[in-house]
Amino acid sequence: MKRVLDGPVKAAGAPYSPAVEANGLVFVSGQVPLHPETRKVVEGGIEAQARQALQNLRGTLDAAGCAPADVLKTTIFLTNMDHYAAVNAVYAEMFPTDPPARTAVAVAALPFGVLIEVEAIAAKPN
Repeated sequence: MKRVLDGPVKAAGAPYSPAVEANGLVFVSGQVPLHPETRKVVEGGIEAQARQALQNLRGTLDAAGCAPADVLKTTIFLTNMDHYAAVNAVYAEMFPTDPPARTAVAVAALPFGVLIEVEAIAAKPN
């Protein structure tokens, strides 16, 4: 197993790897909408938060040698399912064709009070 320690955002002192590679798969930890430089939650509502979470996902995939096209499965955690349609619109920007399998789950709360978190499993390209 190879730990991939690079990623745009990691909670300070939190005991996890942004991504782990094993047997040709890359498991990306949940990405929240923290700006990589300021480590603050982005402002602008669900669209801005979804876009940042997906940009952080893309950054972690890049660090692992993967691209959005390599993603097999995502899980989206939402604090409000009323945001589902808005998240779908932003999600389609990252996965415009042949989107990965996906699950969307409503949760009571997320770290830092964010509205969305996204995790993924990708196949490492040969």
